[in-house]
Amino acid sequence: MARSRRSAGLLLFRVAEGTGGRDVEVLIGHMGGPFWAGREAAAWSVPKGEYGPEESAEEAARREFVEELGVPVPPGEWIALGESRQRSGKRVSVWALEAELDVASVVPGTFTMEWPRGSGVQQEFPEMDRFAWCTPEQAAERLIAGQRVFVDRLRTQVRRRAASPQA
Repeated sequence: MARSRRSAGLLLFRVAEGTGGRDVEVLIGHMGGPFWAGREAAAWSVPKGEYGPEESAEEAARREFVEELGVPVPPGEWIALGESRQRSGKRVSVWALEAELDVASVVPGTFTMEWPRGSGVQQEFPEMDRFAWCTPEQAAERLIAGQRVFVDRLRTQVRRRAASPQA
């Protein structure tokens, strides 16, 4: 019986005051490699990656963040955004973390693949080739469909915290 694939990630966010009140901006990355080159819509992702039974989802999210961005995970409280099942069947768990990060400091990890296919030539590509802070509306256009729910969940949590008396 095949095991279902699991992936975990960490979504950095910062709170911004806009014309509609308090909202968030999220840090997402454009997927690297030749398949995603030239694509913008639905070609961006939360920094995340697969993990197996020997690793917890939280450990995988931390490891993948460091691998994909090449910088340490900022300190702070992780906010669980739950799980989403992607079209491929993969289950993705994401946490949010409020932190600033200068995208110029990012040094993306790489992967190697045969390209062009069938050529026998191995080439190295960045896992994510660029990063950007995005409004929820921008993220909705850029993120792959199965990850958009995490931005919605984050917005709900941030608004709920802002409305609570201890916020």
